[in-house]
Amino acid sequence: MSAEQDLTMRRAGRADLEEIVRLLAEDQLGATRERAVSPLPEEYVRAFEGIDADPNNELVVACQGGAAGRVVGCLQLTFIPYLTYAGSWRALVEGVRVDASVRSRGYGEAMMRWAVQRAGERGCRMVQLTSNKARKDAIRFYERLGFKASHEGLKLDLGA
Repeated sequence: MSAEQDLTMRRAGRADLEEIVRLLAEDQLGATRERAVSPLPEEYVRAFEGIDADPNNELVVACQGGAAGRVVGCLQLTFIPYLTYAGSWRALVEGVRVDASVRSRGYGEAMMRWAVQRAGERGCRMVQLTSNKARKDAIRFYERLGFKASHEGLKLDLGA
């Protein structure tokens, strides 16, 4: 069975939040900034509620073996209107994670193909993302899928 056949992408519910935070904390960078504890800190719940209430945000989980199956991945899509490109929309992909136990099986690629298709359904002209420079494997992965490092990204941490 292919990864695309084995995965069901669905909008995340509140019950998925602990699994999502666990996935976010699973890598070397997330381990230093996320708190995958039970119960989850209230900040995660408030953030989830804000994302869930916003029609231009979709927090999505990838489930192995159907919509009620095990959560093995997550990502967030944010749809942004722009004046550039004659007033087009863009999709921003963030927080892409695949469970370490199922990596290298094509799930990440299936998730990203789904995200690109979803962006097209929403009328987006472009899909963009950022990846920390320390995530060299992730950058190679995105480049293999056709993403180009066309811009220099800058961030300012407000420490909030």
